[in-house]
Amino acid sequence: MESAVSVVVVVGNPKPRSRTYRAAQLVAEKLAGRPAELTVDLTDLGGALLDWSDSGVTDIVAAVQASDLAVVASPTYKATYTGLLKLFLDRIPGGALAGVTAVPLMLGGHWRHALAADLLLKPVLVELGATCPTRGLFLLESEYTGGETLDSWLDLARPQLAASVKYATSVMYQA
Repeated sequence: MESAVSVVVVVGNPKPRSRTYRAAQLVAEKLAGRPAELTVDLTDLGGALLDWSDSGVTDIVAAVQASDLAVVASPTYKATYTGLLKLFLDRIPGGALAGVTAVPLMLGGHWRHALAADLLLKPVLVELGATCPTRGLFLLESEYTGGETLDSWLDLARPQLAASVKYATSVMYQA
């Protein structure tokens, strides 16, 4: 992807600097060819997520809205994404992610949760206005550092994401 593309990572794991955090950073770096400009570990925000007047959270929401590519990651909790991630996503108005290409990423302990990224996280991102041109990415916890699943997904996803980001940025700069 072009170096001018802004990349953010949002991680909704209640454990700081978790496997989900590291996997999301890896995915962003493999897609962009460099680390994300911003990685938000939602555990760092704590109670501020519940304070709608908190300017720090407002600034992070604005940064996500201004990004070209967002990797949004969560472990699988009770067959869905975490409440921590839900608290953050609730801060983003419907449609406010228009122009953002998003990658829903979930980690889990068993393949029976493999559809969670597509069935649960992706629809929320789309409702918020993001474009999600690829299938969601589900990685087993044992594969969070990479492997065949990630490599296969990247082979399919790179051209789809590149086309989406290129289109969104060209339309944005024409406006």
